[in-house]
Amino acid sequence: MNIQPRPFDHPDAVKLNDQVQLEYAERYGDEGDITPLDATMFDPPRGLYLLAYDEQGRPLATGGWRSQERNAEGYADGDAEIKRMFVVPEGRGQGLARRILAALEADARAAGRIRMVLETGDQQPEAIALYTSSGYTLCEKFGHYRTYDSSICMAKPLALPS
Repeated sequence: MNIQPRPFDHPDAVKLNDQVQLEYAERYGDEGDITPLDATMFDPPRGLYLLAYDEQGRPLATGGWRSQERNAEGYADGDAEIKRMFVVPEGRGQGLARRILAALEADARAAGRIRMVLETGDQQPEAIALYTSSGYTLCEKFGHYRTYDSSICMAKPLALPS
């Protein structure tokens, strides 16, 4: 497995983003995640977007983080927000999401971010299990979906243990 940084608007990232949007729409019965995003939000050092490829160069998984600061949507200074974590069905069960998540956490920590935050939904039990087993806990809701009952917000401190 080969994990590479890619721009959010890279053709492989767009392809997998389209797939995850279809999955969101199916799970929630809506148009998918309409959180406003643009490629520059993931530009280092204020973010990072990763894609995992198989041995044949096929994209199997994505994930990114973007910097956030205190604002009206409930973020805190020093937040790094996970976005677009996704593994295609044929790539699931191989630990790809866990590897991408660990790489994103390490990069955000190195960039000086204090806390990793994410928003998922109650129709994504696999995501909730991954994040819980990775040390994330429920937190006050934030972001675009903070008023939705189906929204689940989680956080994890990024400071290294002393």
